[in-house]
Amino acid sequence: MAVGARSGTEEPEEPAGQAESPEPVTSSVHQAQPQRSAQTDGPADQKESGSVKKGKKPRAFWKELPILIGIALLLALLIKTFLVQAFSIPSDSMQDTLQRGDRVLVDKLTPWFGSEPQRGEVVVFHDPGGWLNEVPMAEPNVVQEVLSFIGLMPSSKEKDLIKRVIAVGGDTVECKGTGPVKVNGKALKEDSYIYPGATPCGDRPFGPIHVPKGRIWVMGDHRDDSLDSRYHQNLKGGGTVSVERVVGRAFTVAWPINRWATLPVPDTFDQAGINQTLAAAPAALGLAGAVPIVLWRRRRLTGERTPR
Repeated sequence: MAVGARSGTEEPEEPAGQAESPEPVTSSVHQAQPQRSAQTDGPADQKESGSVKKGKKPRAFWKELPILIGIALLLALLIKTFLVQAFSIPSDSMQDTLQRGDRVLVDKLTPWFGSEPQRGEVVVFHDPGGWLNEVPMAEPNVVQEVLSFIGLMPSSKEKDLIKRVIAVGGDTVECKGTGPVKVNGKALKEDSYIYPGATPCGDRPFGPIHVPKGRIWVMGDHRDDSLDSRYHQNLKGGGTVSVERVVGRAFTVAWPINRWATLPVPDTFDQAGINQTLAAAPAALGLAGAVPIVLWRRRRLTGERTPR
């Protein structure tokens, strides 16, 4: 019974030819070692490899803030100088088109390419001299000066005006009695923009006046409350403004939000006949260019017929 008990708890011996070789255990160990050696995420592996470089720490935001502010100010200054500038409306002379306190955006880019003011446009221009002598100028604080310098706020030091162009160089403009205003003999229909209840001439009939080349005749939409070209005929230029004094065209009301609107050219300035002077210019240029060609052709034909 003792022998039987002992033999029941022992496993049979394997043949000598099949030596103990726990293949599955040995195989699993060899698979684990290459995977660990291929990874380099551990701190020990980073110390062993000299090719691993430490990443640079990002610069703190407060250190980059002055650079961002500087770039933003530079861009704002460039935009104000060459592209668009904001202006504030200080009076009622352009009602109802513009109200006191409106902020308008002025296109300063196109004048750099030789574009000149056109009839019907609302333009901002520097004081031609003597137009704003009696208007008191408020003293700005430091913040206002900085903001106006970079174009985020209208300047209170610059003496600028905003009016509508009625006539350009080469035009003849007049307004008799209660109107209407006539440009090159064509009456303007100003109901779409003139202040309700105001007459086209206001209280100052004028003309006929011939506008010199390179100058414009301007008037406010509120004819009874606008010291425009009509009131400065005794000054140099006879009330007209040099195109060199024009800052740019006001193309939209940007502020307040509920007043947002574009400032297009009224249709009355596109009526047939008002541009007759400009319409004749291409024909005159064409004729001037054709004359030399005709003379050259006649000389050539005459030379061929002359006997040698």
